[in-house]
Amino acid sequence: MPKPFNPLSLRLISALAAISFVAACGDKPAAPPQQTPEVGVVTVKPTSVPVVVELPGRVSAFLVAQIISRVDGIVLKRDFVEGSEVKAGQRLYQIDPAPYIATLNSAKATLAKAQATLVSAHAEAERYKVLVAANAISKQDYDNAVATEGSDAADVASGKAAVDTAQINLGYTSIVAPITGRIGKSAVTPGAYVQASAATVLSTVQQLDPVYVDLTQSSLAGLKLRRDIQEGRLSVGGPNAAKVKLILEDGRAYDLPGKLEFSDITVDQTTGSVTVRATFPNPQRILLPGMFVRAQIEEGVNEKAIVVPQVGVTHDQKGNPTAMVVDADGKVALRQLVTSGTEGSNWIVESGLNEGDRVIVQGTSKVNPGMAVKTVEAQMPATPASAAQ
Repeated sequence: MPKPFNPLSLRLISALAAISFVAACGDKPAAPPQQTPEVGVVTVKPTSVPVVVELPGRVSAFLVAQIISRVDGIVLKRDFVEGSEVKAGQRLYQIDPAPYIATLNSAKATLAKAQATLVSAHAEAERYKVLVAANAISKQDYDNAVATEGSDAADVASGKAAVDTAQINLGYTSIVAPITGRIGKSAVTPGAYVQASAATVLSTVQQLDPVYVDLTQSSLAGLKLRRDIQEGRLSVGGPNAAKVKLILEDGRAYDLPGKLEFSDITVDQTTGSVTVRATFPNPQRILLPGMFVRAQIEEGVNEKAIVVPQVGVTHDQKGNPTAMVVDADGKVALRQLVTSGTEGSNWIVESGLNEGDRVIVQGTSKVNPGMAVKTVEAQMPATPASAAQ
């Protein structure tokens, strides 16, 4: 038997349906507005930076003297310690002097005989001079006496030269250091026979304080430097004002500064480079001949350089440097840069940026080209260079 109709249930169902319809037709809540990202920027302005070029090079001794025997003989003594410092005039080797002493004594005896003969010839010529004036002898006899005196005088001169030569050769038996410096290993030992004609190098003395550093610079880099100076982009204080710093093989900086001496005027045809020479003090003998080093030469000052913090420069897939700037409309734009090196924690920019450009250095990860951004001046940490200035 069916249940009786309940009007209250019908009204309840209608009310619930009306509430559901009103809820479905109501307005959806609005999404919160998107905020404009905030980025830190630095304003580009010209500044004065030194132009520093880094060149490879090698150390060479300031003075080099090869020790060679100038006479033949047996080496009796070696009077130095290999690798030690020697003074100019210090004896290094002693060659057996006995044959040269004998030669000197023989030359002295020959000279004495020639001198005695000259005395007799001179006395005879003087006597003949008186006799020929009195017509007691012929003129020919007098001329012969004068000629004999002249020949004997020549023998005396020859004898003196022989004595001098023998004395010099005897002196050569004592081989001395021609310069002050450090001596290397010895090529001979006592008992060895040396010959002057063989020109055997017995040892080598090198002056190591100061030392030369011979650097190589490409002719193209030198040409660009001279052009920048002529066009006024660089200012220099003269070749003697150039500062040179040295980087050793282990990457450490050499403590003492160097002095630029000269730049060669000839380009090596095989390498297309020129030689630049500098001198460095070397009191601790840290720099040794043949050592490979890198030198940083301050060639001038760029008075209108554009520098950008390194954190504001990225690289694209091809490795080219780029930077994001904020244009006059407050939107982000991507710039392609050309850099020429670093100065402290900054890149030196040759092209791609102009004075007054605002480069993003903080917040680059949350913006893309074309986005509108809000800019604030970035607070960059002070670098040692800027703190010194």
